[in-house]
Amino acid sequence: MLSILIPIYNYNAIPLAKELAAQCNSIGIDFEILCQDDASKSTVNTLNQEINTIPNCSFFENETNLGRGKNINTLAKKAKHNWVLILDCDTFPTQKDFIQKYCDSIKLQNNIIFGGIVYETQKPEKEQLLRWVYGHKREALSLTQRKQNPNFSALTSNLLIKKEIFLQYPFDESITKYGYEDLCFFSVLKANYLEVNHIENPTFHLNLETSIVFLNKTKTALENLSFLDNSNKISKDASKIIKVYTLLKTLKLIPFTAFLFQKSKTKIEANLLSPKPSLFLFDLYKLSYFCRLKKAD
Repeated sequence: MLSILIPIYNYNAIPLAKELAAQCNSIGIDFEILCQDDASKSTVNTLNQEINTIPNCSFFENETNLGRGKNINTLAKKAKHNWVLILDCDTFPTQKDFIQKYCDSIKLQNNIIFGGIVYETQKPEKEQLLRWVYGHKREALSLTQRKQNPNFSALTSNLLIKKEIFLQYPFDESITKYGYEDLCFFSVLKANYLEVNHIENPTFHLNLETSIVFLNKTKTALENLSFLDNSNKISKDASKIIKVYTLLKTLKLIPFTAFLFQKSKTKIEANLLSPKPSLFLFDLYKLSYFCRLKKAD
């Protein structure tokens, strides 16, 4: 019935695998849990070998780094059941009936289902605040908010999908670095008239990068977004950044925006790395950086 796919990179996935296996066993479904580290070469993988001792669970290590999308694609090809549940390794179910809720949703003949994501309410250390604030405001959306824009408010960190659909519309394997692989994936689904169904079945997002790491990963992600836009892999309305960029281009304001980024970069970064990061400044930073990338094309 259910193949649970957990892409890993330098993370201990044992607690997650044990919890999911226990939930599957408690309701008596046929299942498998496939975990695959993407060539992190981490000593944590010595611990992750324990996953192989859990019935119906397997742990694999890639010899070379594939990127998150291709890593999940290879897991889906290994899956033996007709439903796949994609879960990031640094997530954890908020409820003991997490698997049951997805099984109930399958009975309603939904083909693609997103359960949501939440963050701990307690503030983390100040070095991790940017990721936490962003997650709370931009990712931990209510069910009502998510239903307003079904395909572009979903994430593949907690997604149930029919295997045949996923294999027909897999992740774009040209995206090998961090960022926007989800946007591209859901854009393709929307273009093929496949809509994401939303339910209240969230996971916690547990692993918070430091603000400086998250900021650097954001820059990498924007490089991916520029590549996706240049290669017409996503529609212009799929990303707010692209929509605003298109408007600025029409108004011939791209050079000015790129210049503004260079002049204000240091001050904005100081705020984003501070104990009170502003998401408005973060949005401005991303837009300006994107304009700079496009100006260099």
